[in-house]
Parts: sequence; C-alpha cells; structure tokens
Amino acid sequence: MQTMFDTATKRSLHISIIILLAVSVVQVCWWFFDQQQSFGAASVHIERLYRQDAIAADLLLQHGVPRPEIEALFPHVQWVDGHVAVAPDSLAQADDTRRRHMNRYAWEGGFFLIVLASCIGVLLKGLRDEADVRSRQDNFLAMVSHQFKTPLASLRLSIETMVMRRLSTTQSDALCHRMLDDLRRMDSLVSKILDSARLDRGRMTLNKAPVLLAAAARHVVGHLADLAEQEKVAIEVDIPPDLELHADPLALDNVLRNILENAIAASAPTGGGKVVLSAARQGDRIVLDITDSGIGFAPEHASRLFERFSRFETPGRHDTVGTGLGLFIVKRLVQMEGGSVAAASSGPGRGATFTVEWPAAVGRES
Repeated sequence: MQTMFDTATKRSLHISIIILLAVSVVQVCWWFFDQQQSFGAASVHIERLYRQDAIAADLLLQHGVPRPEIEALFPHVQWVDGHVAVAPDSLAQADDTRRRHMNRYAWEGGFFLIVLASCIGVLLKGLRDEADVRSRQDNFLAMVSHQFKTPLASLRLSIETMVMRRLSTTQSDALCHRMLDDLRRMDSLVSKILDSARLDRGRMTLNKAPVLLAAAARHVVGHLADLAEQEKVAIEVDIPPDLELHADPLALDNVLRNILENAIAASAPTGGGKVVLSAARQGDRIVLDITDSGIGFAPEHASRLFERFSRFETPGRHDTVGTGLGLFIVKRLVQMEGGSVAAASSGPGRGATFTVEWPAAVGRES
C-alpha cells in the first residue's frame, strides 16, 4: 500500500513539474516577445527624438547660433545643403544596438527553451515508460496468478481424488504424474521470477567453461520431450557434436530451455509443428538458430520480445503465450556471457527464428 502511495506521489510530482516547466516555456516566449516589442517601440522613440533634435538644431541655426555650438549640443545631426538632418550613422548605430540586444535575448531565450523542452520531453517519456511498465506488470501479475491457480487447482483435485476414492495402481500413477507436472510448472515459474530478480539486481555470477553445444541442446530437448509431445511439436537437433562454446553450463541450459519453451508455446496454438536447432562456427563465435513454425510476430516487434513482461500475442485469440520473463532472462544471460541474441519473423503465422551467438571455446577450431 505504501509503495502504491509513493508511486502515485511521484507521478503527481512529475506532472506538477511538467506543468511548471510548461508555464516557464510560455513565460520565456512572452518575455522574448515583450522585449522585441519594447525594443521596437524604443527604436521608434529614439528616431523621433533624433528628428526633433534636428528640427531644433535647424531653428537654432536660423536664429544665428554658431554651428560649432549646435554640433556640440546635437552630435547626432549633420548638415545637408545648409540644413540640419539626422546623421544616418546615428540611426544605423541605434538600429545595430537594437539588433545586438535582440540577438542576445534570442540566443538566451532559445537556450532556455531548449533546456525546458528537453526536461519536459524526458519527464513525459518517463511517465509513458512508467505507465507501460505498470501495465505490463499488471498483466504479468494477472498471468502469474492464473499460472499458479491452474496447477494448484489441479493438485488439489488430484489429492482430493486420491483421498476420497480407492484408486487402482494405474489411476494412482496417472494422478501422480499429473501432480508432478503441476509441480514442475510452478517450479519453472518461480525459478523464472527469481532469476529475473537476480539478473536485474546483478546478483547472478557465471562460471564459464568449454561446453559442447550439441550435448547441452539434447539434454534440454530430452527434458522438454513430454511437453513437446503433448503439444504435438517435433524438435530436431542439427548441431555438430564437436561444436564447443565458452559459457556457463547452467546459464546455457537456462537459455536453451527458455527459448525452446517459447518455441513450443508459439507452435502449440497452430496445432503443433516443428522446431529445428542448427548451429555453426563463424570465426570466433558459435551461432545457434532455433526456428519454429509457430505463430510468429510482426517484424517491428522483434526487439520488444526481450523486454521484461513482453509476451507473444496469438492471432485470433485473447490470450498470450509465455510468462514475459523467459526471453528477458535469455537476453541478460547471453549478454553476461559476451554473446548476443536476436529474433526474426516474416510476420504473424509465419514462424520465427531466434539466433544466439556465444564466444567459441579458446583453441577449438572446427
């Protein structure tokens, strides 16, 4: 409750600051406009005074006042055909002074406007990002609640069935397997949440070592075989057996497991399909492609898949695929190992390919 109050207070403070900055922008614009008007009026007034001085000097000349005395009294006039007129240099100097002052105010006002506009832009972006994160967090919490309630309800039903009825060995085994599956689902969800928190706080350390990619991939595929069979998804591994990379074995297992789980989840809505793992060495890098025939995604959404709480949208359905943490964990782990990960798709319904690169094991050439 306190956190919600603090968030609302910060949001109100940000909005108040934006309003104050917007008022400051209006004030600076008005200040510049007012200065321009004031200098314009002052220039007109000075020119009028100069012309009045010229008329006064001409009258003095007509009344016999010596010319040197008139020039001393009115230095900004000149003699033209025996008459007194305003010196063009005096008017030009006054106009130049006005322009220099206006240019200075324009530069100063422009600088403050840029600073104020930048501050407003940063705050607005922060508010939009905060609203986006909060929306995804709300969706994530709703999804997590559903993900936990489903296996918990299944566990409760299985246990109540075993307690209330006398079951055969076959029935008991089936219920036990179902309960184990439910427990694995909850354990996977908890692990992802904890891994995400540790990665976000920089509390996860990696112990890198040479790892055979083919063996690691087949190990993960073996653990996901039941899930793949249940979703009617075939997994094919086409990785050279001697391809060795430099990575943390547990992190590699986590990366492969999360990408494959997403690939299976993306293929399930289409009634099944195929996931292919292929890899090759490219210079000092090991490149792995994981291609599925699933729901795909819009190409412009590729980078957002690796953001926290982002999930696949299933065309024609109201639900989404995944927890929104798996690919976030993948990206952070791969980056910590000095690698990179990217996603590509030709569009919804056309499958997707996830490409992961790691440093190759030193001294291992294929």
